Amino acid sequence: PVVSTTSSLLAVFSTWLDYRMKDLLPLVKSYVKNSTTIINDLKLLHLPENARIFTADAKSMYTNIATDTGLQAFQEFVHHNINCIPIHFPTEIFLKILEIVMKNNVFRFADTFWLQLSGTAMGTPAACNYATISYGHHENTKILTTYAPNLLYYRRYIDDIFGIWIPNHIAPENTWASFKDTL
Repeated sequence: PVVSTTSSLLAVFSTWLDYRMKDLLPLVKSYVKNSTTIINDLKLLHLPENARIFTADAKSMYTNIATDTGLQAFQEFVHHNINCIPIHFPTEIFLKILEIVMKNNVFRFADTFWLQLSGTAMGTPAACNYATISYGHHENTKILTTYAPNLLYYRRYIDDIFGIWIPNHIAPENTWASFKDTL
């Protein structure tokens, strides 16, 4: 569910998390701030004849990021990028507050109260950057490393991906199929 957390205590913490995540976004190699960036990048590219343009849109990205999986991805992301994170970044408290916000999305429906048990806490200020970074860790460690020879270009804005694929001459369909499975 999309739940407004406006004026709640967790919204204050989530707003702080969202602000701090802006320091981490550039560490997601696929991160793009806006479509203008992609347009400017594409103007500089020279495409080989066999290049294939592709797009992808994650289905229900927020609700499909299991809470524990997303939090684990964040911990690993911070660990893998510790040397690139600003020195004064409050890593320990950041990760603890992130866990509190993502595991305590409580909302009211009629005269009942509910606790969201799985998925990204929808409606909380940090949700967008949380989804971007938690999936970005998968991209940084699995997709962009494994398929670098085939990816002439790969960028993502939240759950929308734009890329340019260069087929493998030895087994083009196996590599493409493997890439889609990994994605």
